Amino acid sequence: MIRRPKFPLLTPLLLALFFSSYACAPKEDRGPAPAEVKPSPRNIIFLIGDGMSNSISSAARIRKGGLTGFLRMDEMPVIGLVRTSSANALVTDSAAAGTALAGGVKTNNKYISMTPDGKKVRTIVEAAMARGMAAGLVVTSSVTNATPAAFGSHATSRWLESRIAEGLLQNRIDLLLGGGYGFFIPNSLEGSSRDDERDLIREAKEAGYAVCRTKEEMAAAPDGKVLGLFAEEAMTTEPPEPSLAEMTAEALRRLSGRKQGFFLMVEGSLIDMRAHDNDLEKTLDQTLKFDAAVGVALDFAKKDGHTLVIVTADHETGGLSLNGGTTDGKILDVVWGRDDHNAAAVPLFAFGPAAELFGGFKENTEIPRIFARLLGIADFPKIFE
Repeated sequence: MIRRPKFPLLTPLLLALFFSSYACAPKEDRGPAPAEVKPSPRNIIFLIGDGMSNSISSAARIRKGGLTGFLRMDEMPVIGLVRTSSANALVTDSAAAGTALAGGVKTNNKYISMTPDGKKVRTIVEAAMARGMAAGLVVTSSVTNATPAAFGSHATSRWLESRIAEGLLQNRIDLLLGGGYGFFIPNSLEGSSRDDERDLIREAKEAGYAVCRTKEEMAAAPDGKVLGLFAEEAMTTEPPEPSLAEMTAEALRRLSGRKQGFFLMVEGSLIDMRAHDNDLEKTLDQTLKFDAAVGVALDFAKKDGHTLVIVTADHETGGLSLNGGTTDGKILDVVWGRDDHNAAAVPLFAFGPAAELFGGFKENTEIPRIFARLLGIADFPKIFE
């Protein structure tokens, strides 16, 4: 005779139901889940298309590939918009916009990383270098022009380029590539744009910089600080000068060896200058050359895995309206609204660790503040009394 148990044994189905109910219990019943850890970037590449509007980038996209054209910046998964106004005007200039993007504060037009009452604004480049990071500025304008000046120097006027050149060297930025040779040589020399006899080329060499005037000299320069000045003022962006993409690649090669990481600002400066002229073909040429530099940055970041890439503009120039054209993009029907800046918001693209923080609508001052937070820089923005 078989004696049955007082309580039936749990069948496999009942056991499955038991453990399933446990697994589905509310989180508070099982203790808090571990917090999600999002990686921060080790390196930041900040690319600025000076004057590049949504219309200009759209026209460049169509010119490149017609109805199905794509830019390299279109590969970036996070997209936003950026407000560009300055402290004293709805329509900013490049100096105030550069200050916002470099220092995280609004200032008046013409001011270079200074407050309207004359106090210095700490730049993200200065803060990154104080943290031990390498830093570089790569532009197609003079390195003393408004945007690079705002990242690496301080002045109450963007037109004080002799003083700005001195400030760039005083900050000992690791790499400076662009035009502006005339602001580094004494006033008595042919081609000088300085207002005095100070010889900053000699001072740069004494400070340990390799000074380069050609693409070949840039490639052959030893490791260490580099000052590449490839034109007396703005570059032509035509051979034999190095292209913006080539300068960007050289900067990444030199800066990427720093264990603490690097901060690199790259500007397609001449987009703005050609849009001021309302010259569509040259504006699109400069935009596509800028996009090639974006491609160099993206290729590096995809391989590296620890690099944040941000692309935006400091403001819109020209008020371009794209009205039509041929489907292959070779002919475009456009109307320019003006020959100066306007107050429209500009595009932003982001790729890499923490890229999601840059989506949506942003004040221009928010961008370097997020950079600082990601890099562990607590005292930012900072104004020096």
